[in-house]
Amino acid sequence: MHLTRSLALAAALLLASPAVATHALAQGKDMTGPKVPGAQTTKTTLPPAPEKVAKAKEFSEAITAVAEKVSPSVVQIDVSVRDEAADAMPWWMKKKNDAGVMKGNGSGVIISSDGYVLTNNHVVEDAIAITVKTKDGKIFQAKIKGRDPSTDLAVLKVEGQNLTASKLGDSDAAKVGEWVVAVGSPFGFAFSVTSGVLSAKGRGSLGMNAIEDYLQTDASINPGNSGGPLVNLNGEVIGINTMILGKFGSVGLGFAVPSNMAKRVAEQIIKTGKVTRAWLGVGVQDLTPDLAKAMKVEPYAGALINDTVAGGPAFNAKVISGDIVAKVAGKPVREAQDLIREVINHDVGSTISLEVIRNGKPYEAKAVLTARPEPPVKPTPLEEAKAGTPQSYGITMKPIPSDAAAKYGFGKAQTYISFVEPNSPADKAGMQPGDVILEATGSDGKANANPSTEQMIKIAGGKGQLLMRVGRKDARFFVVITK
Repeated sequence: MHLTRSLALAAALLLASPAVATHALAQGKDMTGPKVPGAQTTKTTLPPAPEKVAKAKEFSEAITAVAEKVSPSVVQIDVSVRDEAADAMPWWMKKKNDAGVMKGNGSGVIISSDGYVLTNNHVVEDAIAITVKTKDGKIFQAKIKGRDPSTDLAVLKVEGQNLTASKLGDSDAAKVGEWVVAVGSPFGFAFSVTSGVLSAKGRGSLGMNAIEDYLQTDASINPGNSGGPLVNLNGEVIGINTMILGKFGSVGLGFAVPSNMAKRVAEQIIKTGKVTRAWLGVGVQDLTPDLAKAMKVEPYAGALINDTVAGGPAFNAKVISGDIVAKVAGKPVREAQDLIREVINHDVGSTISLEVIRNGKPYEAKAVLTARPEPPVKPTPLEEAKAGTPQSYGITMKPIPSDAAAKYGFGKAQTYISFVEPNSPADKAGMQPGDVILEATGSDGKANANPSTEQMIKIAGGKGQLLMRVGRKDARFFVVITK
């Protein structure tokens, strides 16, 4: 629900008089009683009670206070993404300059004053450049500290000090029905504020990510809100807005990663650059009423184990298919999502107790949790720009089609610059997309005429400076790029 709509609705509810009068006035009826012939009739209005106006203002001020507190820590994230479908043809091969780069945006929240930013993985996973903007106008080039595709979270690092950071609150303590505020950049409209309620907790089985335990909200969320904070009325971040389910953007349901999960992920990424989470080594499903009847237990008495991994924690604890896990570490389990949530909230190597029902009888098992096996996280284009590559200078290159160089006056040239990262050494040196590399000299001092893209990778492998002779339209000039 949009902020203005929610406040209007709240005001309407708070200011309404008895139902019959409100309904009648809404229908345009006269509430002055029977008309007397010849008598003058007057219509009366029902002024809102002062205490109700005060309550409406108090609610409005609470939303305003949250927005003012949180917005300085919210950032707009602008990303450049390679558009492979665009052929990446520069100005000398098309009527207009198209370097094959698309722009996109998302949101994030600063979680430490020294420049760590929490956002969604899907906001940055294809980025070749990332720019972070704060509400007070600061602009930073961001690096990716680490990503966790399983929860769709990522941590960025910007070179800033004394930045305004938000506090990650306790999402477990959040209550369904409480008011929440979402801040972000929907459709690129930076630092937009919407409000609504926390609609549900523990939403899973959406099929979007490997690990799902979402908060659901009706606060208006749209493309561009991804990665921004969902905040309670104390100004604490209780979720990271992640996705919408629905055909019409904010008409759908909004989902956010709970802050407790996000905090565990962020802390590990900041410390080690990656995430390791606990694993029980089971296949699990909900215990439906039909399954419960067949197994002679109460519906939702626990999570049903349908498989175990040989050598895994559950296997070693003698848990077998058909067992029902009713409690994990003393906490009740009603469905599969509860079991997954409780296990990943424990550290790798810890021992947890499981209350298991087998053949209608309970018993206790002890499992030593191991690390969840996960596929390696594929580096993003930005993460691939390591030292010793052209990307470390801030340039991305592509080969020139064999017949194009001569046609456009570049002789035997083989390589052109398809992208220049903003604020990079190449950008500061004045390089532009479409520049053709006619000659390049690396740290060995050897000049290479018309280098191929493969040769440019080797030339850029040295340290220090990269000297190039460049063709741009009818101009030819030398440029030096210094890392």
